[in-house]
Amino acid sequence: MVRKNDERRAALVDAAIEVLAREGARGLTFRAVDTEAAVPVGTASNYFASRDDLLTQAGGRVYERLRPDEETIARQRTTTPDHEGYTRLMRELVGRVSGFRTGYLALLELRLEATRRPELRRVLTERVRSDVDANVAYHEASGLPGDATAVRLLILTLNWLIVEQLTLPDVFSEAERDQLVQAAVERIVRV
Repeated sequence: MVRKNDERRAALVDAAIEVLAREGARGLTFRAVDTEAAVPVGTASNYFASRDDLLTQAGGRVYERLRPDEETIARQRTTTPDHEGYTRLMRELVGRVSGFRTGYLALLELRLEATRRPELRRVLTERVRSDVDANVAYHEASGLPGDATAVRLLILTLNWLIVEQLTLPDVFSEAERDQLVQAAVERIVRV
């Protein structure tokens, strides 16, 4: 029974992500989540204590779904420690994150909502800080060129490139995005 409840909760949170991406934070209601998840009306309100609880869990779930799978991690560990290998990793990252379009758009909505909701801001701040720290630690252990500041600058740069790609996809062509990723690595990461 617990497994079924966990699966239902995950399905409801995934539905909340879809609603956030499509309707924005104002459109996120228990009824909208129930409709998106194709469950009886009132189901979401049985699983989440409040709308804040649902928002907070949606923020955590986006990060779970953005995490690379084991095959990707194994491939990353064998990357050559040079600009070419680093660029390949960053292109893969941009592609993976952009591939979960609704998740990233929902995350943008959650970030805006966090400016008004202290608990959501706390959760997202912890999650993002943890993600940054994990990326820096991975980088330092990998032998790739550059330092912690370069990793942070790439995170900031590539996040905005992803926002551009997902919100205004015709600003840069795919080839231009690839060139921008390469230029960011070459200019930010010192060998």
